[in-house]
Amino acid sequence: MSGPPCPLCAAPAATPFAEHDARRYWRCARCETTFVDPAQLPARADELREYALHRNDPDDAGYRAFLARLTEPLLARLASASRGLDYGCGPGPALAAMLRAEGHQVALYDPLFAADEAVLRATYDFITCTEVAEHFHRPAEEFARLDTLLAPGGWLALMTTFLPDGCNFARWHYRRDPTHVVFYRPPAFHYLAARHGWECEIPRDNVVLMRKPLLPPSSRRGRA
Repeated sequence: MSGPPCPLCAAPAATPFAEHDARRYWRCARCETTFVDPAQLPARADELREYALHRNDPDDAGYRAFLARLTEPLLARLASASRGLDYGCGPGPALAAMLRAEGHQVALYDPLFAADEAVLRATYDFITCTEVAEHFHRPAEEFARLDTLLAPGGWLALMTTFLPDGCNFARWHYRRDPTHVVFYRPPAFHYLAARHGWECEIPRDNVVLMRKPLLPPSSRRGRA
């Protein structure tokens, strides 16, 4: 069966991966991204109902410890008083509060909970995107937008659960959230880094740090 193109790298004809809970999943051979069939993406109203069940309390110590998996390696790389954007901040922006407590400025954007388009007309020293990339219906477009929002030398910090080798996909908790529609493995982020000219680090499982160069790739290639 010939499948749809990959929504991340646009490679044609993804291969069948699995069918569970009346959903068909495809796998890209080039970047190893696994994704829900485009015809089965959830409607916005269904996403809102699911998000209402999430419990991401900014005052919850366990939740803050979870977010620290990303903030710790990011803070080690940021200059003081950096200007950032929490992209996909959700209804309880705990991550922004943690970064502000360390002296950084953080703007908020979320298409459902903080849809301030004005913040998308600026550029930032860093962008955080925690537990968001798995919700992207059009990930190639989202990552291209994030590239335009990053200032030269800026950091894009992502956290999403990687699809592990040998996973029992039918029972995998991450798949069973109906708003999770794309699942990544490290090759996907190396593809993105090559596509946009970013540097890419994976400092720990499920955390990716990518840095936009100070000079565009064409300029760097021309320098001795």
